[in-house]
Amino acid sequence: MKKLLTLSLLLISVFSFAQALTLEGSRFYLDSKRLETREARQLFNTNYESAGLYKEAKTKEAVGGFLLGFGIGLTVGDLAVGLFSDVKYPGTMTYVGVASLVASIPVLSGRKKLYEKAAEIYNKDHKNGKLGAAKPNQELNLISNRNGLGLQFKF
Repeated sequence: MKKLLTLSLLLISVFSFAQALTLEGSRFYLDSKRLETREARQLFNTNYESAGLYKEAKTKEAVGGFLLGFGIGLTVGDLAVGLFSDVKYPGTMTYVGVASLVASIPVLSGRKKLYEKAAEIYNKDHKNGKLGAAKPNQELNLISNRNGLGLQFKF
């Protein structure tokens, strides 16, 4: 009885430990350890909804960054052409560049909310103990041999 009680308390304490994923600035931290993009993607893949939100935020970041860079490039390019030649300065390239810059603002603004929501879903799932992906090296098996039955706990 004493061994069973000790084993059950050990298992409860191991499975109740949850790691909190936080977002500080534009970086994810898991127990005050900074995660790389690849590691964060692997963590979010434990839940379909959080993985979708993370992927959507990354897409928004890429598209918004492209629009921002494209707009800056066109505007600076037209400015250079206007400075070094006798062409009327605010040309079509400037207007397209400014439109691209303005279009990038709402695209880039929504990504932080998506990152926060994905982290919230991840934390909620791991706090409730639904997923065991936070500790991939732990395994509990029921084993049997000719001497009887037993539990095997690998960590």
